Amino acid sequence: MRMPSRLAAAALATALAAGTASSALAQGDAKVLKVVPHSNLAILDPIWTTQYMVRNHGYMIYDTLFGTDEKSQIRPQMVESWTVSPDNRLWTFKLRPGLAFHDGSPVTGEDVIASLARWGKRDTMGQKLFTFVQRMDSPSPDTFRIFLTEPCGFVLEALGKPSSNVPFIMPKRVAETPADKQIEDYTGSGPYVFKRDEYKPGEKAVYVKNAKYVPRKEPPSGTAGGKNVYVDRVEWILSMRDPQTQVNALRKGEIDILEQPAFESYAALKEDPGVVIVNNNPLGFQYMLRFNHLHKPFDNAKVRQAAIAALNQEAFLKAQVGIKEFYKPCPSMFTCGTPYGSAKGSDIQSKSNMKKAQELVKASGYDGTPVVIMKPTDLASITKLPDVAAQLLRQAGFKVDLQSMDWNTLVSRRAKKDPPAQGGWNIFATAWVSPDIWNPLTNAAINASCDKAWFGWACDADIEKLKDQFARETDEAKKKQLAEAIQVRAFEVGTHAPLGEYVNPAATRKNVTGLVTGPGNFYWNIKKN
Repeated sequence: MRMPSRLAAAALATALAAGTASSALAQGDAKVLKVVPHSNLAILDPIWTTQYMVRNHGYMIYDTLFGTDEKSQIRPQMVESWTVSPDNRLWTFKLRPGLAFHDGSPVTGEDVIASLARWGKRDTMGQKLFTFVQRMDSPSPDTFRIFLTEPCGFVLEALGKPSSNVPFIMPKRVAETPADKQIEDYTGSGPYVFKRDEYKPGEKAVYVKNAKYVPRKEPPSGTAGGKNVYVDRVEWILSMRDPQTQVNALRKGEIDILEQPAFESYAALKEDPGVVIVNNNPLGFQYMLRFNHLHKPFDNAKVRQAAIAALNQEAFLKAQVGIKEFYKPCPSMFTCGTPYGSAKGSDIQSKSNMKKAQELVKASGYDGTPVVIMKPTDLASITKLPDVAAQLLRQAGFKVDLQSMDWNTLVSRRAKKDPPAQGGWNIFATAWVSPDIWNPLTNAAINASCDKAWFGWACDADIEKLKDQFARETDEAKKKQLAEAIQVRAFEVGTHAPLGEYVNPAATRKNVTGLVTGPGNFYWNIKKN
């Protein structure tokens, strides 16, 4: 029997999704949740990019093997049970019953294996996990196994990774898409179905309740627990980018949730009795400035160090956030206040001043090459960071070319290895949620595996050797020492510059309840009364 093509399968899934939507809305009293997300949604493959909008899109339509609860504990999600062999080299997982993709086909171990294999080629933690993986197989439809070459202490942490890149489970036919190519079929098994026929980049993305989804029985917590859906339809309003327009729409009840208000908007929002401020991500974010290690001037570690010395965190936080209780300087490349947070090695930045930075620039051999800084114009949470970076780097002695563009253009451009003068780049700023950067295996900016590293392509054999030791170590005290050694080396080679930490609470209408605490914006458990 001839198997359906990928396009035919995609068309079938879209037709089923349209049928689900029609059924829900035909009732006439469908509950619609209208959301202004923090950015535009232009990419739809959550494995291809670390962009948080795409991660959030992924959580709408896909499910995960494990989740991470709000106390940072790993919990089973699609997995019902698992066993580990006495030598810790064979992991056997059984899927829970009732798992089905949106097109009606059951989720099998073969789907899981294909999904993990593709994720393992793109994600920093996945890449490290797969250095331990000998092979995977599926002895029965509801079972999959992972055979390791040697014991590995972070299998569950990797499979339950809560943020970018999340190991979402896709149908095998989709997961077999090459890792360097974006998927074209958005069939998932999660709590919502993506309405491809209503999707308009820059305008709107629509999701409808997956009526056949079987949630876990545990209470929701982080990315774990029961993903119960209490609305029929979620609309992401992508076109509303002006902060004042967002505030007006929320106050009038034209939208229900504003994911990340501009920091200058909080004063007005707090005054409105119909609006509630909800900090559903108390661990917050860390700002970061990333260098391109491939091209001048930042192909030179001494130049990168000189730039880091100029990047005073307080200047960035005051300009971008401005609300003192929402931010704090943090000398660590790993989240402050978590087990691996440390000031070790950070003196080049935390104890520097502009005079010192100017001296380092002169001593570094910097030859006056213009520094191309990409500035996003439509992402309120980070849009001022490039301006501060440009000002500080100019004061230190760098020539700066500040180039403005929308965030999705920046995301596409940062993946290019072209020289800056030919459409490439030297610097971009971003923000990471706490779980993405709180240890050496999750922190993409610490990845120094050259061509396989995150955008910027840091390359350092010493960091990678230390990470290998960290991955094998089981003693927590020794892991702490290794994390500090990795950070010391990362500051020495100038992988990136941490810019401090902050929170950016959501704003909702008073009749909206149930926002889940976690590192992303999740739309299960939400009720609209």
